[in-house]
Amino acid sequence: MRLIAAARGYAASDDPRVAAANLVALVLAWNTPFYPLYLRVAAGPEIWPGGWLTLCVFPVFLSVPAATRQWPLGGRVFLLLAAMANTMFCTWILGEASGTSLFLLPSVTLAALVLGREERVALVSLLALPILAGVALHGRYPVSPFVCSGAACGGIVWLNAVSVAVLAVFLGWLATGMVNAAAAPTLPPTQPRR
Repeated sequence: MRLIAAARGYAASDDPRVAAANLVALVLAWNTPFYPLYLRVAAGPEIWPGGWLTLCVFPVFLSVPAATRQWPLGGRVFLLLAAMANTMFCTWILGEASGTSLFLLPSVTLAALVLGREERVALVSLLALPILAGVALHGRYPVSPFVCSGAACGGIVWLNAVSVAVLAVFLGWLATGMVNAAAAPTLPPTQPRR
């Protein structure tokens, strides 16, 4: 319970977009150490060594709430760039056939969630960047040291597709919560009875 309370305190912010970015970053950090294990189950031992390289981003995601405390916009942009860089790195490690590049899609949703219309330059840039990166890099990644093949590759594609769907649901849940909180009526203070 102390760990959960500490994580809530670390992610907390008065700005709902910053709080959402911090929560997403901590969820990604929490899940990162399990990804090599998921890969082992989905694809078998041939991908196992490459799976451990996916842990490189763990401290980056963990540092996002500290970054947003110092610079709220910069910390959110940092999260988005880290998520995209992680996707491209893992796509290179596991090969394009692994379907890892599908994680560029929730990067677009994440940008829409954590950046506001008043941050127009950052918003438009980070809505477009994952799409442009996906198009520009498709078929152009360097040869992967741990290329998946056959049934192992099918297992990784399925794992990544399910993970992208779960992440999309989570981001949608956060967005719904933000909309509901913004739409909640503010009740006037009650007057004491005489």
